[in-house]
Amino acid sequence: MAQIACLHTAESNVAVFEAARTKLGWPEGSLSHHVRPDLLAEAESASALTEAVVDLTRRALWDLGETAPSVLLTCSTLGPAIPVDAPNLFRADSALADLSVKDGGRVVVICAAPSTLKATGDLFRAAAARTSAEIDLWWVDGAWDMFKAGQLDHYETTIAAAADRARKDGANIVALAQASMSGAADRVQEKPAPLTSPIAGLIAASRVVGRH
Repeated sequence: MAQIACLHTAESNVAVFEAARTKLGWPEGSLSHHVRPDLLAEAESASALTEAVVDLTRRALWDLGETAPSVLLTCSTLGPAIPVDAPNLFRADSALADLSVKDGGRVVVICAAPSTLKATGDLFRAAAARTSAEIDLWWVDGAWDMFKAGQLDHYETTIAAAADRARKDGANIVALAQASMSGAADRVQEKPAPLTSPIAGLIAASRVVGRH
């Protein structure tokens, strides 16, 4: 049985998280993947994370919790749907936020999907309130249209260019807020490389596995 069940809203994120699993040195089969594009589509259609979408997301997460000790939500738009008192449910972007702000400084958070701007901004600012970090949220106009059109190479190149601009603009830390962006990290020229959510999220979700 998979130790961590991943709930995605894009099929392409399956490969993203399997690549992260490989980098962590975890055995094949450690993760199970469940793709629900309808959840993100409904949130985007409503231009908000409605109560209906929250309810559907929670039902999907709870169902996965019946088959795996730890459940990881990989979609940043749906992240606020996770109840604060759910010890086996994790947000990939929450783990990224905690990692990004731990040393303070100016953190540039790069987003592509308009639907995630509020959730991502709220999440990172809440994390920064516990440290001395300053959050600067950047939206890359047009990038999400590239992703939805399947233009992944163009999408990652565009995100990488934004990350390079952020470094040149004086960012201490650059965080790629959406899991779909993780491939862009390898294309960034300025060092150190930006932080991404898949590995951070998997490490956070793995902490509960040992208690089962």
